[in-house]
Amino acid sequence: MSPFASLLAIPFPAIDPVALQLGPLIVRWYGLAYVAGLLLGWLYLKRLLATPRLWRDDTPPFSPIMVDDLFVWVAAGVIIGGRLGHVLLYQPGYYLSHPIEILYVWQGGMAFHGGMLGTILAMWLFARRHAIPALSVMDSVSAAVPIGLFFGRIANFINVEVVGRETSAPWGVIFPGWGPAPRHPVQLYEAALEGLLLFLILRYLVYRHRALASPGVIGAAFLAGYGGFRVICEFFKYDEYRTIVAEGWLTTGMIYSIPMALFGFVAMLVLWRPKAA
Repeated sequence: MSPFASLLAIPFPAIDPVALQLGPLIVRWYGLAYVAGLLLGWLYLKRLLATPRLWRDDTPPFSPIMVDDLFVWVAAGVIIGGRLGHVLLYQPGYYLSHPIEILYVWQGGMAFHGGMLGTILAMWLFARRHAIPALSVMDSVSAAVPIGLFFGRIANFINVEVVGRETSAPWGVIFPGWGPAPRHPVQLYEAALEGLLLFLILRYLVYRHRALASPGVIGAAFLAGYGGFRVICEFFKYDEYRTIVAEGWLTTGMIYSIPMALFGFVAMLVLWRPKAA
């Protein structure tokens, strides 16, 4: 890494992880980011269900008012699944030695793949309880998930977790606690691709091609899009997140994401029956 590259690097913004403190009550930006993602996703989902023309036979699978109940199920699936996914898929040895820290969610450490599995289980239970087609429930939630992903990755950036490799790019960021060398702000790459761009792609399919009228398509498109974008971003991550093959290019995130992307792509081709907007 040349000294010139370090001069061009962007210092990490001085962000206090605590957004608000009232006596013993501490509100952190990390938690607020997840709340913002869930809240905006809830509002967007209500809007989709309040637009009958987007659905098969112009009939939404359930009423917008039921989103309130679904929101609770999904939030529980995201938090419990995301935390357990991080513990079991990425750092099982550490948490086996420090089990009490499994509960320290405010310190960061949420795995998307675990959160996804937790959310899928929550959606299936919700659909079964209310006798609603499970694929349509998953489609509706999948359309909104990138909103939460965007804010979640911003939270990763604020918490200085999941950092990138060293880089000479002029947009490299010097992260506190990671030495003087600038690194890829890979959290922001993921926010842009897995969050913003994926949301726009799914929205295009929903409103331009009425993809919600073909149950399972938006859920499959989400799996394909997220898996593909995640694989791209993995190339820029720090070696800590790689597999036991120290010098290999394959990362743990890739191992979980490649099958997801392939399954989603094939499922989308099988399930989609394009309809005019």
